Amino acid sequence: MRYHKVAYTRYEKMAKKSRTIGIDAVPPQETCDDPKCPWDGSLKVRGRVFEGRVVSTKMNHTVVVRRDYNHLVRKYNRYESRKGVVSAHQPQCIDLKPGDKVRAMECRPLSKSKSFVVIEKLETE
Repeated sequence: MRYHKVAYTRYEKMAKKSRTIGIDAVPPQETCDDPKCPWDGSLKVRGRVFEGRVVSTKMNHTVVVRRDYNHLVRKYNRYESRKGVVSAHQPQCIDLKPGDKVRAMECRPLSKSKSFVVIEKLETE
């Protein structure tokens, strides 16, 4: 049995081929050679997904994401606002600044305090 070579057009070769990560998210326009990127590298994502604001980008390939949420106090039947701060990996193909709204997803532990990776930039402040 012989296999025929498929002839690709020039535009099909130039189109970015990003893998599916299992969630409805828009892949970034740029490509990168970061092995810890969920789109272009080999990092698998799983588990929790949350949205938050970038607080700091001072660390190398790491951003600090703040998540604001409401917590129910059952005794008083009222809500109080709380916050959580998470360190997340920033792939090279996603350009972030403090104040940007991002979506992060859980992955394997990348360091002592990093178990999340930024998968999408939602809006710019």
